[in-house]
Amino acid sequence: MTERKEILDFGMTFPDAYIDTPFSDKNWVLLRYRKNRRAFAWTYERNGHLWVNVKTDPKWRDFWRSAYSSVIPGYHQNKEHWNSIILDGSIPDQAIRQMIAESYDLIASRK
Repeated sequence: MTERKEILDFGMTFPDAYIDTPFSDKNWVLLRYRKNRRAFAWTYERNGHLWVNVKTDPKWRDFWRSAYSSVIPGYHQNKEHWNSIILDGSIPDQAIRQMIAESYDLIASRK
């Protein structure tokens, strides 16, 4: 997964997900959960790659960061609860999908 469309298409497979562009900077395209309007994936281009910020359980945060050098503390977000995934082709698609799914589960379980 290296394209925004792939991320957005996958995110839209989750119940009650929708795409949002809430900022004047159209580089930022978010996937949100309709019932609480929380974002579970923030997509943006930076340094020549697409990036995706995902919410992460602090218990798994460091696992993902140590497993892949292209998973780093969340850019412009709380470093304890968010990771940034740099889509440079070095992370298997299944791992990217799993991180997005975990983010969705964390967001959807909150009221």
